[in-house]
Amino acid sequence: MDDYSVGVLTNLGLISFIALSAYLLIIAGEMSFGQQGFFGVGAYVAGVATAMYGIPLPVAAAMAMGAGAAAAFLVGLPTLRLRGLYFAMATLAAAEMFRIVFELIHFQREIDGDLVGPDGTQGFRSIRWVFENGVEPEGFLALVWGLLAVIIILFLLVERSRLGATLRMLGEDPELARTLGINVERFKLGVAAAAGALAALGGALYAHHNTYIEPRNFDIMLGVHSLAYALIGGLGTAFGPLLGVLVDIGLLEGSRVFHGYRMIVFGGLVAVLLIFRPRGLLDERVVHWLKRRLA
Repeated sequence: MDDYSVGVLTNLGLISFIALSAYLLIIAGEMSFGQQGFFGVGAYVAGVATAMYGIPLPVAAAMAMGAGAAAAFLVGLPTLRLRGLYFAMATLAAAEMFRIVFELIHFQREIDGDLVGPDGTQGFRSIRWVFENGVEPEGFLALVWGLLAVIIILFLLVERSRLGATLRMLGEDPELARTLGINVERFKLGVAAAAGALAALGGALYAHHNTYIEPRNFDIMLGVHSLAYALIGGLGTAFGPLLGVLVDIGLLEGSRVFHGYRMIVFGGLVAVLLIFRPRGLLDERVVHWLKRRLA
């Protein structure tokens, strides 16, 4: 496999983490434009851990997930009291707050004669754990998709469980869930924390794939796209966000046919699907039909 194909496939996997993070919140009835903030938290935490303190990537990724979950929990405490557009705007504001904080961080230490660490708007260079430990691009690709496969399996198991049914009930009728004795606010806080951890894991891997990150990597467009991937791919299954990522990055960005027109085509596709398929390509009806055909 050539380097270009490996790079595209790796990016597909990395962005799928934040797309699944947005999908998880949508299923619970909340639309977030701020998952890029937790993606960035994971990138910076893992980058600092490996590049500045020599912590192995698996441990750094776990630290990033913990930080992402904590950040999402803290953001969720006030914002989950809001509903609809107000919640979406609040999460966007929180993500922009994180991005501004990244711009203000100047935290470096000298390693082998070079300054390493976040340097505000100048970015964070030399996140080289992958290269220093001899991980080849194909090996990192396998790592990304291996972790993604585990997460998809967990999603599918949850969707078939009582927890999954409760999650979808929250999204469809929170008042009914409340009358059945479910603590809606506490449950949604847990969902927000899990979504934050998932986005942060993607961010940790993203930082080590690129070896360089900067605050503008985590701007509003990443959040808009992550939400759009779930809406395009479909809300009937966890494979939906992956399909959305594949359509955008795999087809529109990875193909020369749409060079220079990618955002126009992508925006038009989102508009058309919201009109004709508001639950996406793989909505609940399509998923049910596929299950019957494959049974």
